[in-house]
Amino acid sequence: MSENNSGRLPLRPLGGTGLEVTPVCLGCGVLGGMERIFGYDVTADQGVATVRRALDSPVNFLDTSAGYSDGESERRVGAALRAHGGLPDGYVLATKVDPDPETRDYSGAQVHRCAEQSRERLGIDSFQLLYLHDPEVIGYDAAMAPGGPVEALVELRKAGVAAHLGVAGGPIELLSRFVATGLFEVVLTHNRYTLVDQSAGPLLDQATAAGVAVVNAAPFGGGILAKGPEAVAKYAYREADDAILNRIRTMQDRCTAHDVPLGAAALQFSLREQRIASTVVGVSQPERVDQTVAWANWPIPDELWRELRDLLSNGPDTGTAGRGKG
Repeated sequence: MSENNSGRLPLRPLGGTGLEVTPVCLGCGVLGGMERIFGYDVTADQGVATVRRALDSPVNFLDTSAGYSDGESERRVGAALRAHGGLPDGYVLATKVDPDPETRDYSGAQVHRCAEQSRERLGIDSFQLLYLHDPEVIGYDAAMAPGGPVEALVELRKAGVAAHLGVAGGPIELLSRFVATGLFEVVLTHNRYTLVDQSAGPLLDQATAAGVAVVNAAPFGGGILAKGPEAVAKYAYREADDAILNRIRTMQDRCTAHDVPLGAAALQFSLREQRIASTVVGVSQPERVDQTVAWANWPIPDELWRELRDLLSNGPDTGTAGRGKG
């Protein structure tokens, strides 16, 4: 069976934001060059070319962060936007505030500085969606304290600098606490709703009940569910144990028997989950944009889904594993 290149990606509501997004969101975490996490670098030209391909693709949702390679991801996104003539109509660009890369300051003042720097790098006047990124680095109480980052984000929304606020991080229980505040319209979880680990399930239930959109990042667990365990031996940026490796090998064998790429099944496992508005897939070269769209549309028989369902496991929360979202 050849790749399905129909490119059909119908829009979905992003919770109650009023924004409509494709079920696939292209992640720019690696575009600034995160060799320590992903094991390879990306040149500036390649990064800009990848974003330009994304802007011309059926996908209308792009995700980056101030903290990705100390702002280099945002610089490359900004360069691509300038070359493209600006953000296309109907396109949604999300970014995130982060601690100071040198001092690790994550105060409200840092959030204001970070947001201003992001606007300059991206070349935009205001944010459609701005996330609090990795709040686990300071914890819930510090994040919510007077003068802290959450208070600053609310100030940015009141000032019209950010239209919508989200929270993006790792530990499920921590994200749940932020969702419960009612201050966030979107929650982004990574590595915790995949073919290997579905521990984000309770968060998906909570967010759905509260009208908070869920964005699911890293459906490939850092690459192993796209390239296979023979090429990548880590899950969520940590060495995978034999049980996980063997389960993924079995999944890959089942997929091969049905002429379905493992990556297509891993991606569509997230796409077919009704509680998830969009799924972030990290891309590092223009061809990966095309491949992601093809995988999103790859025909997968019900028989394979039944076989994969037997291999699922509500795995443990992977804690603070990794900061890459792809």
